[in-house]
Amino acid sequence: MAATAQAKSKTTKAEYSKETYLFWFESMLLMRKFEEKAGQLYGMQKIRGFCHLYIGQEACASGAVSALKKGDKYITAYRDHAHPLALGTSPNKVMAELYARETGVSKGKGGSMHIFDKEHGFFGGHGIVGAQVPLGAGIGFTEKYNKTGNLCICYMGDGAVRQGAFHEALNLAMLWKIPVIFVIENNGYAMGTSVQRTSNVHELYRLGESYDMPSEPVDAMNVEAVHEAVGRAAERARAGDGPTLLEFRTYRYKGHSMSDPQKYRSKEEVEEYKQRDPIEQVRKTILDKKIASDKELETIEQKINSQVEECVKFAEESKYPDPSESMKDIYMQEDYPFITD
Repeated sequence: MAATAQAKSKTTKAEYSKETYLFWFESMLLMRKFEEKAGQLYGMQKIRGFCHLYIGQEACASGAVSALKKGDKYITAYRDHAHPLALGTSPNKVMAELYARETGVSKGKGGSMHIFDKEHGFFGGHGIVGAQVPLGAGIGFTEKYNKTGNLCICYMGDGAVRQGAFHEALNLAMLWKIPVIFVIENNGYAMGTSVQRTSNVHELYRLGESYDMPSEPVDAMNVEAVHEAVGRAAERARAGDGPTLLEFRTYRYKGHSMSDPQKYRSKEEVEEYKQRDPIEQVRKTILDKKIASDKELETIEQKINSQVEECVKFAEESKYPDPSESMKDIYMQEDYPFITD
């Protein structure tokens, strides 16, 4: 079984501006089209190594970005193409990184799983399951120590909550009232193993209760619900009251990675979630409320299709890094003579 289709998150009837709705539509559609193209290119062996797509989970990133502010920091696991796109990183640079080209956002050295963009406050992209959780707490602690008023939002998958580092990070974050929002993107499966087969606790937000941490489930197929939940957590963090744990109940339409045959779930289950597609929900709201016309939305789609085609062209025309780059951006022995072979 996957995560329940509905979450009992607190919602309001807040009205949002045309600008906000169009941001949600455009940013989520860019993530979707980019990831669909990445999947095609992987099948053509233009992209190598591992590749984890975000298709279906777009509201988790878009709703958070709209709720937070410039200066806040983001960190996530290896399903990391979409977050920088939502933050404004050039699609050209993200695609070039997937191609391992020197123009990539991580200079072609990170690939799909290790995307970083300091300019936009994106601290990765981490391949080790759960490793980003204490890092997220550490980034939040830095903001608290420096009295910036900023916070860190730290994403993880439902499999990462089985790691000891998750519990250690939650304990310290609550003890020291660190301004960090922990987000479990619960898409129902840790690789191919359902939540029900990995834990006695199926309501993952309840894990925060062990540390007296404010915690709640969120219907993350709905971008408004994500925005509101992150907004509440951000207000708490900026007030000096510490962390929040949010369980984003979402769903990925594709496999865990491109090599996943997806034999652990039914087509009917996937289709059930597609009926609640986050992009189509926003499109319907925009049209129903006459926020924008079909023609305006078509213009946005055409713009995004052009962006995606351009980013592929940019990546394919970019060069691979010079071999000398392999010795840059790392700890080198001549700089640290106490390190021995």
